[in-house]
Amino acid sequence: MTTPILDRYIDHTPGVAGGKVRIAGRRITVTDIAIWYERLGRSADEISSEYDLTLAEVYAALAYYHDHRAEIDEALRTSDVFVEGLKQQIASKLPGKLGGG
Repeated sequence: MTTPILDRYIDHTPGVAGGKVRIAGRRITVTDIAIWYERLGRSADEISSEYDLTLAEVYAALAYYHDHRAEIDEALRTSDVFVEGLKQQIASKLPGKLGGG
C-alpha cells in the first residue's frame, strides 16, 4: 500500500512488469531503481536522465523502497539465489568457443 502522494508516481498492477511495484505508466520497477541507486551507485539525476523519468518519480520509487526495504531486499536475495542456481546447472559454452574446452 502506498501513501496518497506516492500513489501519483507508484503503481502495482498484476500482470504488468511481473506484478512488481513500478513507476506509474512505465515498466521500470522500484526494484530496478533501487538496484541502480544502491548497488550501482547511480545518482537520482543520472537515473532520471538515462531513463527519461522525473526526479519526483525516482525519489518516489526510492521512498517506496525505503518503506518496504525488507521485503524488496528479500525478493532480491531470492532472485540472486535462483540465478546462481541456474548458472551452476547450465554449463557455459564460452570456453568451448574460445578453444578451451
